[in-house]
Amino acid sequence: MSKTIISTDQAPAAIGPYSQAVKTGNLLFTSGQLPIDPATGKIPKGSVEDRAHIVFKNLSAVAEAGGTCLDNAVKTTVYLANIADFAVVNEIYGQYFNEPFPARSAFQVAALPLGADIEVEAVFEL
Repeated sequence: MSKTIISTDQAPAAIGPYSQAVKTGNLLFTSGQLPIDPATGKIPKGSVEDRAHIVFKNLSAVAEAGGTCLDNAVKTTVYLANIADFAVVNEIYGQYFNEPFPARSAFQVAALPLGADIEVEAVFEL
């Protein structure tokens, strides 16, 4: 099966040897999206709510570059530096995903790249 690398300047560029997303067959796999503002290349100060919105906008931009949208997500994984942020992030998550909601896992992790407090990756059906 062949794979196609997906890239967009509407989301942050990869900060290492990986792709923003890879399309194979009828699936699109995204790399984890951090709350990096694509215009500045930086994680803005502020609340986890503000950064969660950036993450979901970045994820949406990568999905669109791959020919799909958040409505076609089948699985997401949410990584949080502090699981106490789960309720707030869950509320914001519900603003970006509609029923039928994708399957989801959420974890607290010891650390995220660039000191981020949230990262989200997804798998989409095309």
